[in-house]
Amino acid sequence: MARIDQTPFALDIVSLGHDGRGVARRPEGDAHAGKTIFVSGALPGERVMAKQTARSRHFDEATTVEVLSASPDRVEPHCPHFGVCGGCVLQHLAEDQQILSKQQVLFDNLQRIGHVEAGTRLPPLTGAAWGYRRKGRLSVRRVEKKGKTLVGFREADPRFVADLSVCRTVIPQIGEKIAALSALVDGLDARSDIPQIEFIAGDETVALVFRHMQPLSVPDQDAMIGFGQNNGFAIFLQPGGIDSVHALWPEAPRLSFALPQWDVELNFRPLDFIQVNAGLNQKMIAKTLELLDVQPDERVLDLFCGLGNFTLPLARVAREVVGVEGEAGLVARAKDNAAHNGLANVQFHAADLAQDLSGLPWMRAGFDKLLLDPPRSGADGVLKQLSLKGLKRIVYVSCHPGSLARDAGYLVNERGWVLKSAGVMDMFPHTAHVESIAVFEPK
Repeated sequence: MARIDQTPFALDIVSLGHDGRGVARRPEGDAHAGKTIFVSGALPGERVMAKQTARSRHFDEATTVEVLSASPDRVEPHCPHFGVCGGCVLQHLAEDQQILSKQQVLFDNLQRIGHVEAGTRLPPLTGAAWGYRRKGRLSVRRVEKKGKTLVGFREADPRFVADLSVCRTVIPQIGEKIAALSALVDGLDARSDIPQIEFIAGDETVALVFRHMQPLSVPDQDAMIGFGQNNGFAIFLQPGGIDSVHALWPEAPRLSFALPQWDVELNFRPLDFIQVNAGLNQKMIAKTLELLDVQPDERVLDLFCGLGNFTLPLARVAREVVGVEGEAGLVARAKDNAAHNGLANVQFHAADLAQDLSGLPWMRAGFDKLLLDPPRSGADGVLKQLSLKGLKRIVYVSCHPGSLARDAGYLVNERGWVLKSAGVMDMFPHTAHVESIAVFEPK
């Protein structure tokens, strides 16, 4: 492969890509004039000096080395590690413009992929922009050349772990302890055998899960216990798969979060999926219930229901709710959560929603409303199997605008439904992640 010329050159940025990078075209006179080039650290309307970092047949990649003409929407990044850490690529863009750019990504996807347009655009849902992230995975790597152990998120080049001292988007209990975590691991006998630390926070307890590839010595375990005691963390160990996770200290820590508006409390385990942004999650639930407009005599089907994040609040207003989830462990905890909250009008089933569901009894039951909250891959597998007869409304909560657009195109263009409204929710401020919600009704 020919060596890339890294001599800086000027580019005019015309738009923002779905991954948060500026989009430009090779200028006239260039050997590849008109070719698309994605430029990290650049914003629409700017003229920058850029250095090429990669090339492929259809596009090139570059990074900004100097901003010649700045966008009025450019701001000073709040985090000292911006540009190195790959976690938050939009910190240089004003917060009110970040959500507008995500909105544009959503509606561009709906039109380009799904060939649909929403009847109305819902106002964006936003919340706290800093210190919001309550769940995540920190990578760990011993770097002998630096003489230290790095704990942090991956760099833009995922082969490397960012050398972090602090993280502003993570909840302060974790974000301000990154350096302390690094020092803890660096002092362990097993410092080269710990590849990651997961964190998750309930309302009262913050848990750390240390993945370790070899058994831990007693001094290492004592050091972890002391760290937990001194900093207020519950410490878990993970010597193998998910089922191997167990508490080191205290003996039986309890993880839970409340949804006060619906008088619901959800218990969870350290590696369970929960929405990362607690404040935005409550706003999202409220908006979802508002859009579903469930009446007291209606039955609701909640697919990809997880722990019951939507299911249990729905059960406070519906006659009956049926939640379906692919992970059996989450279903077991969802059932426990229903009992914990005294909800007898909800049932849960475990099923792989991407597989043949024709023999399952809940598929043959009648429902008035449908809620979907699928993973990034979307819900096309289950939508193609569902009888939509009798449904008055579908609300689709999405973590990937491309899969939502594809599924919206199917519902509208093949099943005859109407996309009444859609909008974005800023679950991950300062990142390029687009969370969205859409409402469908039969013609």
